Amino acid sequence: MNTNLLPPDGRNHIAWVDLLRIVACFLVVLAHCCDPFVGNFSDKTDFMSGALWGSFVRPCVPLFAMISGVLLFPVKMDMRTFYARRLKRVVIPLVVWSLALPLMYYAYFATGVQTSSPNIVMDSYTWSATAEKLYLFLFNFNYDTTPLWYLYMLVGLYLFMPIMGVWLNQAPRKDVKLFLWIWGVSMVLPVVQVAAPFLGYEGNYGSMGLLGVCLWNPYGMLYNFAGFMGYMVLGHYLVKYPLDWSWAKTWAISLLLLGVGYAVSSIGFFEMQKYFPGDYANLEIPWYFSGINVFMMTFAMFALLSKVRVKGSRMMSRVAELTFGIYLCHFVLVQCSYDFVKYLDLPVPGYVQIPVIAVIAFLISLALVWLLSLTRLTRRSIM
Repeated sequence: MNTNLLPPDGRNHIAWVDLLRIVACFLVVLAHCCDPFVGNFSDKTDFMSGALWGSFVRPCVPLFAMISGVLLFPVKMDMRTFYARRLKRVVIPLVVWSLALPLMYYAYFATGVQTSSPNIVMDSYTWSATAEKLYLFLFNFNYDTTPLWYLYMLVGLYLFMPIMGVWLNQAPRKDVKLFLWIWGVSMVLPVVQVAAPFLGYEGNYGSMGLLGVCLWNPYGMLYNFAGFMGYMVLGHYLVKYPLDWSWAKTWAISLLLLGVGYAVSSIGFFEMQKYFPGDYANLEIPWYFSGINVFMMTFAMFALLSKVRVKGSRMMSRVAELTFGIYLCHFVLVQCSYDFVKYLDLPVPGYVQIPVIAVIAFLISLALVWLLSLTRLTRRSIM
């Protein structure tokens, strides 16, 4: 085991992990800056700009899951203690920002701001509509709280981590590898589901699910091997059994995987638009985090950044600490930054506007979260 890859005992800071957190967080912000461009089907340049950038940033959330696997596996405490420590760090921010984000959106549009974003329906920002959103988070997230889908999912992962941790503590390497191989097979299913109708598959009882999935059973054959838990296990595995690759080999394999994964993500996205124009349910299948192409890109970025011997600094560690808060608050600030850039009417194409918007939104979010971190009361909502 390469202990240089592991965080020091009792701390969550090691330079390459901090760097990975910051990169993953910025990619999340960049991803949401693509949304209004991807939704602009009437402007081919905007749509292509959003699609090309959006395809590149798909590893953002899987990288966060891998970081959790690096820092939290193996679980060395009983379930009650683990739940008490981890769940409150997710549930409290989930409740706070499920309330705060709709109110922030309402306050923003109450100023009379006009937006050209195709994703915004102004009727959703009356007080009555906003008041309804303040309790509907008990069922699920809404547009204003879109990024919080990850927190619902993270609670589920935390609930299962002590169980998986017991297995990881005693499982031989070959068994963990077998789990990861089966998980890898599950990531091919989105591609199979797209191809199946062209091969004559018509589904059953109105469902186009595969391998046992139907209207009365959402849990297919590989359900228990699919999803973000695989990314967590992979992060743990790559630290416990690090890749014994030279820099040259790491660059060669990573760039190949990144290139193939990006090509499948972007070309697949454009092809889906041809077959399902304006249909987001099918349009984003090539962007699924559980897809093999996104895995390729995620693995490549993790492999490269985990080999970086970057010198840690207090500032980098501090920014890394605040990335969770940036994730929580950035969505509404992306909207503000998008409207600001569009108001400036910069004579630059969408593929330039998108990273500009992302930098502005990231820095404003960082400043806001830093202010919230200064007091004990607000600190619990972001860290």
